Amino acid sequence: MSVSKRSVEDAPLNGFHRKLTVYSAGGPFLDGYVLSIIGVAMLQITNALQLSALWEGLIAASALIGVFLGGFLGGWFTDKYGRKVLYLIDLVAIVGFSVAQFWVESAWALFAWRLLIGIAVGADYPIATSLLAEFLPRKQRGPLLAAMVLMWFAGAAVAYMVGELLLRVGGEDGWRYVLASALIPGALFLIARSGTPESPRWLLSKGRTAEADAVIKKVYGPDYSIADLPEQTSDKPVSVWSLFHSGYGKRMAFVTLFWTCAIVPLFAIYSFAPKVLQALQLTGDWAAFGSIAITLLFTLGCLVATKLINRLGRRNMLIHSFLWSGMSLVLLGVFPDASPTTVLVLFGAYAVLIGGAQVLEYVYPNELFPTEIRASAVGLATSLSRIGAAVGTYLVPISLASYGIANTMFAAALISLFGALISWWLAPETSKLDLQQAAALGNPTRTSTATKPAVRKA
Repeated sequence: MSVSKRSVEDAPLNGFHRKLTVYSAGGPFLDGYVLSIIGVAMLQITNALQLSALWEGLIAASALIGVFLGGFLGGWFTDKYGRKVLYLIDLVAIVGFSVAQFWVESAWALFAWRLLIGIAVGADYPIATSLLAEFLPRKQRGPLLAAMVLMWFAGAAVAYMVGELLLRVGGEDGWRYVLASALIPGALFLIARSGTPESPRWLLSKGRTAEADAVIKKVYGPDYSIADLPEQTSDKPVSVWSLFHSGYGKRMAFVTLFWTCAIVPLFAIYSFAPKVLQALQLTGDWAAFGSIAITLLFTLGCLVATKLINRLGRRNMLIHSFLWSGMSLVLLGVFPDASPTTVLVLFGAYAVLIGGAQVLEYVYPNELFPTEIRASAVGLATSLSRIGAAVGTYLVPISLASYGIANTMFAAALISLFGALISWWLAPETSKLDLQQAAALGNPTRTSTATKPAVRKA
């Protein structure tokens, strides 16, 4: 293969990249939609199906359990069989399983369908983000992958609006329409994704050079060729087992730990915002306003981080995001009886500042692993982080009842500060590297970034 001095990663952002970004956003959008829509319909479901407390909890958690299972499975299948095929099959599954919920007559059937929906949604994370990362130019890779996080909040917001509307017009069977409504965004994203080409990097990793060259010419223009794609060959064979060995195993540990530290306090606070605010002496309109404000500020924090990711750098932003958001939680623990305004300011500070860590959940996993195992790494990190999120969410009401709000805030702060420590120790800087350089073990730029303070400030 001839070597070219130019690279497709330095090509300008074009219409294909923009469309692919929107289409790939379907995964996090549907995740937010599916996980939120069940809360809207749960009261009617409980009455209609005569659910016990056990079944109510299982059905509420079923999609989250599915995301845990689907993350790794989707990643492994995507690395083995390609991004394109799974990119479409996954949405077909979401649409089909969503429609099936309309006719359920028992708790176990609803649990089963929502579990399958969760598996399909979880699988889409590694499928869509790996495909997107492998096409994007290096300058836009960070911001556009980071923007995927915003779509989770968009999906949740749309779910609440659509769910409330359908409950009002659907009568006693409104919950059936609410649950089945996921087929509409799923079908729209499915139609939009039709015709998406296979990743040339994945094709090249499988030795399908001619097909990879054809895709590059189609996406970037006839002047580009396979020679303009950074080499993807590895010095040593790479397989999914590499995720558990030294080198990539260390990166897998970093990605899993920082992702878990980012979402455990967030999921816990987001899920129990009214209860947490009540424990901090916010009641009535203050509590209602606080829950809405915190949700909006989480979104604002992610939006700001998306804009700053290239300017601040991945490593710098991650460390400071954990550090200062953690300090906000420390202050909430120190002053649990502060005025409502002070409490909301501190909670708002946490919501905005944690945005840096949130958006990097889709960036680092896609940058730190080679094409052969990229989707598997994203999928495994998705799955493992959900364990922490589930445990953290489960422990919040117990902690509030047993240890009080101050100690609960200190515990959340400790998790964030541990994330800062892990990031200081292990986080590399990848913002100016092409995808091959970022994924290469022992890259001198990455090593120096992790060890020289002068480079950290860049």
